[in-house]
Amino acid sequence: MPLLYSYCIPYDDGAAPNPFWGICTLVICKPVIRRAAEVGDWVAGTGSKNSPVGDTSGHLVYAMRVEKKLTMKQYDEHCRTVLLDKIPDWRSSDPQRRVGDSIYDFSTFGPVLRPSVHSPGNYATDLGGRLALLSSEYYYFGKGAVRLPEHLLPIVRQEQGHRSSSNAPIFDAFIAWIRLQRKGVNGTPQMWGVTEIDKSGLCRAAEDQEDERQGSWEC
Repeated sequence: MPLLYSYCIPYDDGAAPNPFWGICTLVICKPVIRRAAEVGDWVAGTGSKNSPVGDTSGHLVYAMRVEKKLTMKQYDEHCRTVLLDKIPDWRSSDPQRRVGDSIYDFSTFGPVLRPSVHSPGNYATDLGGRLALLSSEYYYFGKGAVRLPEHLLPIVRQEQGHRSSSNAPIFDAFIAWIRLQRKGVNGTPQMWGVTEIDKSGLCRAAEDQEDERQGSWEC
């Protein structure tokens, strides 16, 4: 049976997940989930008490159904031929281009880190996730994070780590509810216009290092 992975997303800058250009991708951050999730599983990011737009705990920031898994090298090749806009352009005035998540160039003797939301401090956890998750069935709310119905609040996790098998009793209920929402991009990332996206990579590095230290840290 498919699993629903849920976790708290305190740094929603449009890079992880990256919901733009018609495909939602999770390529950097959450290395444990990226290694574990299978095609058909769902990944959901819930709001944080410390969100830059205020307390969004109990709200859904995004959800995606995993439709494809690629190695990070395969994802880089895919972006260079199909999803060009997912390659970050750090000089662009368009924030969607700045937060591209194909941040590692494998075309030569790579991986070489492209100018992006992450720095060398993210290298180990980014590449430690090994895989990129892709979805065309996704629901991204960002600043307009949607309040979860009472019966779905058990998926919420405020600490680091994630939930998966413990979400099984409400998996079907979550899918029924999310499919009533409007697919695609329904809002802008929470950090846009509120704080500098340049700083989010260092924050996520600490989060991901702790996730790796604790393993899946599921409950």
